[in-house]
Amino acid sequence: QVQLVESGGGLVQAGESLRLSCAASGSIFRVNTMGWYRQAPGKQRDLVATITSSGSTNYADSVKGRFTISRDNAKNTVYLQMDSLRPDDTAVYHCTGVVNYKDYWGQGTQVTVSS
Repeated sequence: QVQLVESGGGLVQAGESLRLSCAASGSIFRVNTMGWYRQAPGKQRDLVATITSSGSTNYADSVKGRFTISRDNAKNTVYLQMDSLRPDDTAVYHCTGVVNYKDYWGQGTQVTVSS
């Protein structure tokens, strides 16, 4: 059974930084694109960033220049470095990954940015 487990969320002030991590575990033979989505209260889940197994990245316009996605293929782990955080970045951040050619989601980690 494959699991994605996020860590690194928390409460910060506007302008500060956080780094999220998401590790895939279980019986894994292939990990393709991994990424992060976020869902604020009362809103839909939106794309934040994705990264392919070869390192190509894609970002939502709202986070370009502030967030950086990266991965460690040896550890089956994806990271999200979030700088210059703003109150409207407050959301539950979910990790996703295509593992063994199937889509998996993590349980989410809360990020709260106070003004």
